[in-house]
Amino acid sequence: MAGARRKFTTPGLMLQAMARPDSDPAAARVGFTASRKVGNAVTRNRAKRRLRALAADVVARRAQGGIDYVLIARQETATRSFALLREDLTTALGRLRLLREARP
Repeated sequence: MAGARRKFTTPGLMLQAMARPDSDPAAARVGFTASRKVGNAVTRNRAKRRLRALAADVVARRAQGGIDYVLIARQETATRSFALLREDLTTALGRLRLLREARP
């Protein structure tokens, strides 16, 4: 099962993805995590809030369905500009070939 997982790391986040063969092909599930390496509880919570906002913005519109996504915070997640985080996630989706055209 571990061979089916794919991941890509950018300066602002790490994206892990795994296909779910028995799932609805239109729905994508997203999980978030931030380890203690990211910082104290306040910093980790801020990083996860930023990842949730990013997922609502990018994953909902641009990511393929039928995939489980995990967004992992890095030390720069809490302080990196939101535009750069959006670019990081879009790049990661593209490199994993999970990016679809934006909906109108």
